[in-house]
Amino acid sequence: MPVPDWILCAFIFAFGCCIGSFLNVVIYRLPRDKSLIMPPSACPACDKHIRFYDNIPLVSWLLLGRKCRHCKAPISPRYFIVELLTGSLFVGLFLLYYRTDVRPSVGSLADGRLLVYLLHVILLGAFIAASAIDLEYWVIPLSICWLVTGAGLIASTLGVYVIDPDIIQGDQLLPWSSAGPAALAIGAAVGLGVSWILIRTGLIKRSYEAAQAVDLQDTAKENAQTGRDEPSESVDPADPQFNHRMEACREILFILPIAAGAAAAYWIASKIVSVDIWDNFHTQHPAISGLLGSLFGYFVGCATVWAVRILGTLGFGKEAMGLGDVHLMGAAGAVIGPLPVVVAFFIAPFFGLAWAGCQMFFKKIRQIPYGPFLSLGILTVMILNDWILNRIALLFYR
Repeated sequence: MPVPDWILCAFIFAFGCCIGSFLNVVIYRLPRDKSLIMPPSACPACDKHIRFYDNIPLVSWLLLGRKCRHCKAPISPRYFIVELLTGSLFVGLFLLYYRTDVRPSVGSLADGRLLVYLLHVILLGAFIAASAIDLEYWVIPLSICWLVTGAGLIASTLGVYVIDPDIIQGDQLLPWSSAGPAALAIGAAVGLGVSWILIRTGLIKRSYEAAQAVDLQDTAKENAQTGRDEPSESVDPADPQFNHRMEACREILFILPIAAGAAAAYWIASKIVSVDIWDNFHTQHPAISGLLGSLFGYFVGCATVWAVRILGTLGFGKEAMGLGDVHLMGAAGAVIGPLPVVVAFFIAPFFGLAWAGCQMFFKKIRQIPYGPFLSLGILTVMILNDWILNRIALLFYR
């Protein structure tokens, strides 16, 4: 006997709210460099441990009247909002995938396609946390992006043992590579390794090291009473005289081995690998095709944002977009694939324009970082993936 939809949705919503409760821990502790596991949750004002009955998602915040039980300090509405948003997105995505025709390629709980939903809610949960941190601190923790990237690489590699590889490729459920993208991904990965070696050996320098120097100086000033020496010299990137174009050139030097490796691998593959050879290879080793497809999506996502960042910095003389945005889109590319992540990048500005319109209407001016807009663009592409890919196919194959 099938489980009624209302019970299933209630369970998914409750599960999503519990995940949202954990995301609140991530949002609070990760920027403060605290452990996500220990110590147990406590009130930031009085440091009293929060009992389990005061830590029930949504319910406790309402029953406590938005205040700590012990010291009566106000509890931020962010806790309630994140829990509600996470639960709503989890159940909403389930209904859209499995109870509507919005994305028919995923619309079956048979054939192991539930893996796609699970992977997508991991991405959504992580990007909710990343967006909340970005809104407050104007920074995206790279550890969140690496988690999503790892999930995308693992799911794309092992997904062939859960879903028939022909279904994955035909319905584009997970990233998948043909010969050309596979060669580009391998070459780019080798080039990335070379770039990191050059960084570690000091042959090339990281961009915006001056910003790290400023952070160190601020920390030293706050702890001056301990007798710690302050850094003698540092340059503030906010200074109008700071040379942002030089920092962009450093990033170009980092990217050059990646681009060269990708180009060299593609040239070699085009000379020695035929379509028949690759078809036989990915038939026998579909997990490799999934892994390289996800890896190619990662590099495409990073490259799309990084190109805009470098060109914008060179053109306007100030930092354009952040490196966190680069990693965010790279992580998304590892999950949803190269073409959808590029489409998501070009959808994101429309959310930015909508925000600007609301600002003008309410006559308020509050700048917010770009990470939340990118996340909304990714969510849109995830939901409308089939429709978007069909329109692109019609555009090129008329």
